[in-house]
Order: sequence, then structure tokens, then C-alpha cells
Amino acid sequence: MNRLAPEKRTQLLRCLVEGNSIRGASRLVGVSKNTVIKLLVEVGEACHWYQNAHLRHLKCERVQLDEIWSFVGSKAKNVPEGKEGRYGDIWTWVAICADTKLVPSWVVGYRDAQYALAFVEDLADRVDGRFQITSDGHVAYLDTIRHAFDGRQIDYAMLVKLYGQSPEEGASVRYSPAECIGTRKRPIAGNPDMQHVSTSYVERQNLTMRMSMRRFTRLTNGFSKKVENHAHAVALHFMHYNFVRIHKTLRVSPAMAAGVTEKLWDVEDIVAMSDHFHAEVKNNRQSVRVKPLEDYRPFRPVRPPAPPKSVSLKARLIPGQPRSKRRPSPK
Repeated sequence: MNRLAPEKRTQLLRCLVEGNSIRGASRLVGVSKNTVIKLLVEVGEACHWYQNAHLRHLKCERVQLDEIWSFVGSKAKNVPEGKEGRYGDIWTWVAICADTKLVPSWVVGYRDAQYALAFVEDLADRVDGRFQITSDGHVAYLDTIRHAFDGRQIDYAMLVKLYGQSPEEGASVRYSPAECIGTRKRPIAGNPDMQHVSTSYVERQNLTMRMSMRRFTRLTNGFSKKVENHAHAVALHFMHYNFVRIHKTLRVSPAMAAGVTEKLWDVEDIVAMSDHFHAEVKNNRQSVRVKPLEDYRPFRPVRPPAPPKSVSLKARLIPGQPRSKRRPSPK
């Protein structure tokens, strides 16, 4: 079977991680579109496996959580008949360490409590010790963080943004967001340092994702056509961001700052790692030690969270609320 030389594959990956589209990368390197997609799938699987296996036992002091929107095939309101469950809005849940800028966890799926639980449980498995979590005001975080960190001490706070009236409808302001008129910091669990309750770093990471992946860029036709390829592109992006890119402030890669690796990777190393994965690991079940993130399939229901044996999720209260106001468990 014909196979691209490592130099060609390295060229293609460099094009993809710098924001080029599939067709743009194929024109720049001189290969077919299907070749680019096939390489994205192969390398995306390897990046899922490698980061899932090595981003473990991390020492983080402050972690910020957020979600970034995109879509597959079409937006939710424009899904054609017969494409239900395959096309629609898709969200990427992202966690970033505020000190090392490492992205230890992400999940591609819906913006609901089930995927929130899958995301937070994955984060809890990767970071050791007590640390501070800051999220936006998404209500799904409340019960899922308490459930995922049941029995562990953490400091958790929400940063709720307050928005004013939306701008008037018009061609010039059609895509303008509502004006943010303030924020409200809300301690939820533990003893969070309110001076460090912020989501600025993870929101900056959202911009990096939109600039580095063509399928996240708004108002283009480079959006994802298959959710599996969308997840592979996200895995490749974070592999490049964590291990290859030098952070301008840290002067090293986030993985080096976090102590995950001692050397600065190159895109050639990603190609070599992918070859190793497909030759030695993929068909060897014993080598895959942990459940890959891609097992959380978007557009398919995941197992609903089971409440702890001691206290039901329905009985968990938000600090400061009267006992009569109980928050329902995520559905």
C-alpha cells in the first residue's frame, strides 16, 4: 500500500495545525483531499492515545473550565431531514492550567450535564491533590463537580458574567455579542482565592482554537462534516499546543512547564509517535491502559451519572440556599 513519506506527512500536519483547511493543505503539499483526511484520522487517534496516557498525575494549582461552540454539517436550526443525530451544534469542553497553560482535559459533545460529568470526571482523574477550579456560570457544573470530586477537597468558584441588552438588529452588528456590563464571583465549594477567580486564560485558549483550526473559524465553509474528524482535529490541535508550540510567556511548551516532558517536541515527533501507535499499540489491547476520550461519542447518549450511595444528587444544596431549594440531578 502506498504511504506518504514522513516529510510529506510532516508538511501536511504543519499546514493543519496552523489553521489551513483540508483542501488548502492538499493544494499546498500537492496531495489529494482524501489523503489529508486519512492522515488526520490516523494522527488524531494517536494524539488521543498519547495524551490520554501521559497527561496523568498532574500538579495544578488553578484550573479554568469553559466550552467553545462549533457545528458539524449544519447549525442545529438548519439540520436537513434525515441528518438528525449526525449534524448539529457541537461543543468542546476545555480545561487549562492557569500557571503552566497546559490543557490536560477536553471532551467533544453536547453542552449538557452528561457531557459535563464526563469532562469533569476526566479532569479529576488527571490532576492530583487539592486545586482551585473556576468555571463560567453554566449550571451543569454545579452537581457534576461535586459528584466527580466526591471525597476530595477542592476549591471551586463560578465567574458569572452579566450582560446588558443585545445590540439592535442590523447588518453591521449581526454577529456582535451582547455587552458585558460586569461579573459576579460566586464561591461554591472549599475556600477559593477570589483574586484568582478568572476564566481569562481558557477564553484566550478558545481564540487559539478558532485561529488554529479552520473548522472552528466562523463564517466559512471549512466547518466539520463528520463529528469523528472534528474530534481528531481537536486532539491534533492540543497535541501540537501542549508539546510543540512554545508559549510566548513561559518560553517553553506547556508540557515542559508542567513536567510532562523534558524536551521540546517537533511535528516530526508527532509523526513518529503516530507510526509507533499504529504499529505497536493500536491492535495491542493491553497497551491501551486507560479509556480514551473519544469513547465519549458526541450525538450519542452517554451513561447517566449514578448518584453517590451516601447522598443523592437531588439532596445536594448550593451553599447559601435554603433547604427547600434543592437542585435537581442532571438529566
